Amino acid sequence: MLTEYQRTLRERYLAAPVMSAPAPWRPVLDRRTPVGGLLGIGFAVHPRGGHDLVMVVSGDGHGLFDAVTGEKIARDRDPDPDTSTPDAHPDLTCPGLGPITGVPVRIAGLFGGGLHRTTPDGWTLDVVSPEWPHDRVILSTGGGFHSGPAGETWWHVLHSHYSELRAAGFSPSGRTLAVATSSDLTLWTRPEPRCDG
Repeated sequence: MLTEYQRTLRERYLAAPVMSAPAPWRPVLDRRTPVGGLLGIGFAVHPRGGHDLVMVVSGDGHGLFDAVTGEKIARDRDPDPDTSTPDAHPDLTCPGLGPITGVPVRIAGLFGGGLHRTTPDGWTLDVVSPEWPHDRVILSTGGGFHSGPAGETWWHVLHSHYSELRAAGFSPSGRTLAVATSSDLTLWTRPEPRCDG
């Protein structure tokens, strides 16, 4: 049985339409990047440019994406079976590829693990399920309180009614927001965040 507060919160999430993430966030691509059989994702840092990279682990191998442009910069269709999924390693890592070859990347998704849910400058990401099993991804600022109407301090940025949510969160730098489902990857990016203090 739901409390009155829980009912109100559920109704608030159900009423909120999917909307664009607010500035300074911008979508990396105009649409989701299809990745069939996606199992999980992880973040790495480009050794030359210092910007975020997103590694994708799927049933079809491993891929590495530039988190600023969305470009696929490396692909391994036939990874070593002993390290092709993160469950083969106790800290849920897979070996990097392309410019991060030899660097282990922690993968969050079907096998467990997680991504950052907050940034140092106050952005928060939550996954809510008012119509389970369909998850909604909520981006917020100001401490993550979802009070008031959507579009003021919180935004419903993705509704995974079409496939299973695998992972959602920020890169360690706080410059990339990623949502992975069993069928696709959606990325947002922003300039270097400022941390006052």
